[in-house]
Amino acid sequence: MKLSNTPITQHQFLDTTFYLKRDDQLHSHFTGNKARKFMSLLDVNDSTITTLIGYGSAQANSLYSLAALARIKGWQLEFYVDHLPEWLKENPLGNYRGALELEARIIDMQSLDESRHPADYITQVRKPDSHCLVVEEGGRSTMAEAGIKQLASEILSWSRYEGDKQFTVALPSGTGTTALYLHKHLQPHGIEVITCPCVGGESYLIQQFEELGEHNHPTILTLPNKHHFGKLYQQDYRIWQALLEQTHVEFDLLYDPMMWRCLESWIPMNPDRTLIYIHQGGILGNESMLPRYQRKWD
Repeated sequence: MKLSNTPITQHQFLDTTFYLKRDDQLHSHFTGNKARKFMSLLDVNDSTITTLIGYGSAQANSLYSLAALARIKGWQLEFYVDHLPEWLKENPLGNYRGALELEARIIDMQSLDESRHPADYITQVRKPDSHCLVVEEGGRSTMAEAGIKQLASEILSWSRYEGDKQFTVALPSGTGTTALYLHKHLQPHGIEVITCPCVGGESYLIQQFEELGEHNHPTILTLPNKHHFGKLYQQDYRIWQALLEQTHVEFDLLYDPMMWRCLESWIPMNPDRTLIYIHQGGILGNESMLPRYQRKWD
């Protein structure tokens, strides 16, 4: 299966023209940022592999993407979560619902009466054998580079037809893996990559970069005030609504609003740059985020 060459579309927002790399259209299930990170696993050609093991939040984009990958490959996904709320079990939403529909096995550490971190539990108790593949939380791994290098190659191929423009690529960061490897493969061609730290602050994001063994990093933008991951901000909701209204494209509510708020300041200060924004998918998570926003501000 080849997943590549998503379209790049032109839009207007914040009084500027920008281009949107539509990685939300990679595949009906296996899509966006996580699909690029996990793409190298599609090439695993080992008939002895039966189980894919991951961990993270019950609403993580990686949960749904790994469930889709497992379905494509004919593997069973085991995904360990710290906590699975009763309300979510009773009314599945978002990535959790999508993963269940793809027959993922989602294991609540509390139901195991376990205080260990899922990563420690997997290593010390689950003890994966040769029939298992284990994926780090959020896909923060060097295995992600191959799929992101392919994304960089697609951007470069497209940009050659727009030789009169100075491009900057923008995307928000969780672990920062995608931004880091895009920077690695685009910087030699004169394309800057900018990002923002959605999970933790700038120092946390730099630490994630360093742990992947890369010391040349993308440009990090931050907001004037601390932005707490998963907290509801009216400014985030309003810019998300404006994006949907003006571009007719739905963006992720958890990561994209912070990046666009950073870009509100960046764009006027960089009138010579043309923006390519990477749509990283993740919109299934809006099933749970959007009602929270609507209850508070609609």
